[in-house]
Amino acid sequence: MSYLDSVFSMEGKVCLVTGASRGIGHGIAEAFYKAGAIVYGLGRTPADTINPKWNYISCDVTDKEELSTVLQEIHNDGYKLNVLVNAAAIDPKVSEHDSLCETSRLENYNLDQWNIELAVGLTGAFLCSKIFGSAMANSVEPGVIVNIASDLSVISPDQRLYSKPHVERKSQPVKPITYSVIKSGLVGMTRYLSTYWIDQGVRCNALSPGGVENGQGPDFTDQLTSRIPMGRMAAHDEYHSAIQFLCSDASMYMNGQNLVIDGGRSVW
Repeated sequence: MSYLDSVFSMEGKVCLVTGASRGIGHGIAEAFYKAGAIVYGLGRTPADTINPKWNYISCDVTDKEELSTVLQEIHNDGYKLNVLVNAAAIDPKVSEHDSLCETSRLENYNLDQWNIELAVGLTGAFLCSKIFGSAMANSVEPGVIVNIASDLSVISPDQRLYSKPHVERKSQPVKPITYSVIKSGLVGMTRYLSTYWIDQGVRCNALSPGGVENGQGPDFTDQLTSRIPMGRMAAHDEYHSAIQFLCSDASMYMNGQNLVIDGGRSVW
């Protein structure tokens, strides 16, 4: 094995990925599995609907007792955790077919919805970092935490992307405030965690991806890609090499950083 192959290797690493039932979390779990890692994925979707080849555990990331049970299960399997990826989130989509209009706007945003989304995206990442990060800090092996943020951790949502013609301003749909707050909060959490356990061998970084092509309508896609210097959205697997870099020895001197991969959107 060459030097580069060895430092990028995930072979035998024990990785836990939250939000693994769908989206970027599912893709990360699949990529780790294909790279030879021992993968545990957490999600709320029943396992028989996604049929993963890796270890899938139905779990609520806002429930510390369930998370402690997951850690015990990993230990019972004879493993110690090497990698935690916090990818669980509720991403409120805005499309021409949904009802996120007046209710998505800040003036009318429901406190219960705010609490639900922050509980999953931010409190869930805190609890997972507390429980699984502590376990890695108490291990003799080095550990890695990666928080999945977003390009909206460094830029504001362009609400023009979601606007509908012939609709008055107060009824126009918008990307809700929770998404930006959660993703920005994850970057702050990353900086905090990057120094907290570093003397015990646990480092932490964030990955901030841009939009992924997933069958969005042509109007939205055209508007978004016109704001991206590369002129397109990301393919579903284009973040896998970045997450492997962040979780492998290839990035062993990288700590407390937010890796933005958005086709250049945030530089315009």
